[in-house]
This record gives sequence, structure tokens and C-alpha cells, in this order.
Amino acid sequence: MKTYTDQTGTPLSLASVPTRIVCLVPSLTELLFDLGLEDRIVGITKFCVHPYHLKSTKRVIGGTKKVHVEKIKALAPDIIIANKEENTEEIVAAMREIAPVYVTDIATIADAIAIIEDFGKIFSVRTQAQLWTDKINFGLKDFKSYIKNKKPLKVAYFIWKDPYMAAANGTFINEMLKLNNFTNIYGHLERYPEVIVQKMRIQGDPEVVFLPNEPYPFKDEDAFELGRFTHHAKTVFVDGEMFSWYGSRIVKAFAYFKQLQERMEEPA
Repeated sequence: MKTYTDQTGTPLSLASVPTRIVCLVPSLTELLFDLGLEDRIVGITKFCVHPYHLKSTKRVIGGTKKVHVEKIKALAPDIIIANKEENTEEIVAAMREIAPVYVTDIATIADAIAIIEDFGKIFSVRTQAQLWTDKINFGLKDFKSYIKNKKPLKVAYFIWKDPYMAAANGTFINEMLKLNNFTNIYGHLERYPEVIVQKMRIQGDPEVVFLPNEPYPFKDEDAFELGRFTHHAKTVFVDGEMFSWYGSRIVKAFAYFKQLQERMEEPA
């Protein structure tokens, strides 16, 4: 019996290396696949879209906020992967009645690397885990060198509409914004606050407004509406996964961010 401690400080004991994994976190499902664990994954959420074929080869057990407990029980998992932000406390408690649960809590790249290292130990794939941590560390060093002379920009990153909500301090998205030398006008707030967009000018007046394609699919009309409340801010549609997925996708994010920086330098 081996005992591990998850990122919320909660211990979990495993009798052996897990061979039946249920993952309730889309970005970590992708990570598990990239660690070579496809054959051990038995259950995923409907939002686990990478790699795409998993939705047709694995059992879909609901969403991230609402799961089908009986379907998960029927899969007889020996470990369940959850996330403090994406899954509710009630879901985690229900999952602990079924199998050991590893709850992740990721706000920084260092947190993400720690998860990869833990998965390497838990699933006995240390070599693959080291490969991915090396890729992330190399990409991070390269991107920091690339970004160091880029002009800082004041930005706002919205995640929802009706009500409008933005990414603020304590989120992985905010960490990615800081990495890009962006100053988040809502960075003094916590998590995902509701914001009054009519007050954007006096609350920071961003030079760029980012509108991701997830979790809310912003449209052109949203860009037009938000633009009215700034002093000619540039509105940019972005791939939300590159800012919010904290698994192996981080490696792809560095290349994406370079392209984004080039877009920022284009004339409006």
C-alpha cells in the first residue's frame, strides 16, 4: 500500500499501480493520454475533447459539474482524477465513496509540473513524465527569453457573459497573462469575479480585450459591445484552451503565445 498526498493536502492510499482511471478533468485526460496511459483510462467527461477519438472509445460519465455516479461505479475505477475548481466538493465526496480520488489544484506552471511528476509516480510512468516536464521547462525558458523585450499591455480576459465575468488573480489564466507580459486590469480581484463592463474605462481601461472560445463562446457582437466601453481597445478572439488547460497542452501554448504576440503588434 502506497500513500500519496494530492494538491489539496488530502492523502490517498493505493494498493497497486492504478489500471482503471476515471478522469473528470478535460486537460488532465489529455495529459494522461500523452503519458501513454490511454489503455488505462476507462471513464471521461463529455468535455474531454482531446484527443478526439477518446469520446468514442471510453465511457462518458457526464460533465465536470454533474456526473453519473452509477456509471462511474459500474466502471470499477481504482483511481479518480478531479480538480478543485472544475469539480464540486459534493462530486469529490461522492467519488471518494467509489475509489481513491486525487484532487488537483493548479494555478501556476509549477503546479502543473508537480502534477505531471506525481502522475509519473502514481502510474509508474516516470520516464514519460520526465519527458513532458523537460518539454515544458524548455518551452518556458525559451518563451521567457522571447517575451522579455515585448511591450507590456493592459488587458482584460473575459470568460462569461450574462453576467460578464473575467479571469482575475489566483487563476491559471492570470498566470498565462502574466507570462505574456500582460497586465490584467482585474488582477487585483480574485478568481472569476462578475464585472461591470460599463466601468472598464475607470477600472483600468484595457488596451486589449481577450474573448476566448471557451467556456463561453464569445461572438462578434460581444466584441462590439465590449469595445464600446473602452478607449479603442483591440478585441482579440483567442483559443481558451491555450490559456486554461494546464496539462501537456502547455507545450503547445508557448508556440501559440508567440503567434498571439505577433498579432498584438499588427496595426489595428
